Amino acid sequence: MPGGGFRGGREAVERGRGNAAATRRDRRRSARYDARVNAKHRRRQRPFVYEGREQPLLGQRAFAHRLLRHFALAAGVVAVSLGAGAVGYRATEGMSWLDALLNAAMILTGMGPVNVLHTTAAKVFATAYALFSGVVFLVVAGLLVAPIAHRVLHRFHLDDDEDGSG
Repeated sequence: MPGGGFRGGREAVERGRGNAAATRRDRRRSARYDARVNAKHRRRQRPFVYEGREQPLLGQRAFAHRLLRHFALAAGVVAVSLGAGAVGYRATEGMSWLDALLNAAMILTGMGPVNVLHTTAAKVFATAYALFSGVVFLVVAGLLVAPIAHRVLHRFHLDDDEDGSG
């Protein structure tokens, strides 16, 4: 600006004539923004990664959030599996939605089918769904046990490090 008008902000900082407080404020804003972006990126990138050996034990609130995330994922796996079973029974045997859901739930929990299956397609589907249900059971059990088992083992490892034997 001709005539010596006010020069503030980034232009003044670039020319070396900026206010020192404004420069510090800009740096703080930039650091806070970078920290928020990095935290969002880390959370989005690795939601189920646990703390390592060198890191301290997770706090109670964060551990409760971890348990909740695992429980929600397990519930989602069960819901999708039930839905797939109900659709399969409806498509292959022509059952009502309620009967299809009942059969899917009974197979998924390991009880066995409720209704007698009449078509070959329904019998093949029931066989495949029963095998699939066994895998789902193992996955859900792993999802629910993993955070607790990790916490117990991590605590034992931290106790070993404090004794000097780790």
